[in-house]
Amino acid sequence: MLIKNIEQRIKINKVISLSTIAFAVFIVIAGFIFSYRMIEDSRKSIYILDNGVPVLAKQTDVLLNRPVEYKAQIELFHRLFFTLAPDDTYIKDNIQKSLYIIDDSGKKEYTNLKEKGFYNQIIASSSMVSIHTDSIVLNMEQKKFSFFGKQMITRKSSVITRKLITEGFFEDIIRSPNNPHGVILKNWRIINNEELSNQNKNSY
Repeated sequence: MLIKNIEQRIKINKVISLSTIAFAVFIVIAGFIFSYRMIEDSRKSIYILDNGVPVLAKQTDVLLNRPVEYKAQIELFHRLFFTLAPDDTYIKDNIQKSLYIIDDSGKKEYTNLKEKGFYNQIIASSSMVSIHTDSIVLNMEQKKFSFFGKQMITRKSSVITRKLITEGFFEDIIRSPNNPHGVILKNWRIINNEELSNQNKNSY
C-alpha cells in the first residue's frame, strides 16, 4: 500500500513538473512574441517636432501607399510635360524635369513634337498649355497604366480643348532628388490627342 502511494505521488510530481515546465516555456515564447510586436509597433511610430512640440505620427505600410505614388508620378510627368508657356526657358526646364522620370520614350515624343514645330507655335502665338487629369488606371499585374485627361491650349483669340489619352508601363527604381517617388515610366505613347472643341474668346 505504501509503495502504491509512493508511485502515485511520483507520477503526480512528474505531471506537475512537466506542466510547470510547459507553462514556463509558453510564458517565455509569449513574452518574446509580445516584445517583438511592441518593437515593431514602436518602429512604426515617428515623432515630428512642430515648433518644438513632439507630435506622434504613425508610419504606414509602404506597399499600401505604392499605388498612390504610382498615380502621383504619372500625374506629375504629364503635368510637367504638357504644362507649357510662351517661354523657351520655361519649356526646356519643364521638359527636363519630366525626362528624369521617364525612359527614352519621353525624349522621342519631345523630339517628335519639336520637329513638328509645336513648341515654336506655342511661343509665336503666346499660348498657354495646361492639362486636366480625368483618371489614371493602373494594371498592377502588368505594371501598366492608362492616363485619361484633357489638354487646354489657351491663345489670345481662342481656347482649344483636346482629348489626351496615353499609356505606358511603370517600374520601381531607387529614389532620388529628381525622382522622389522612385518610379520610372517606360514605353510611353500618346494614344489619342484629337481636338474636342475650339471656342473663340469674346473680344471687346
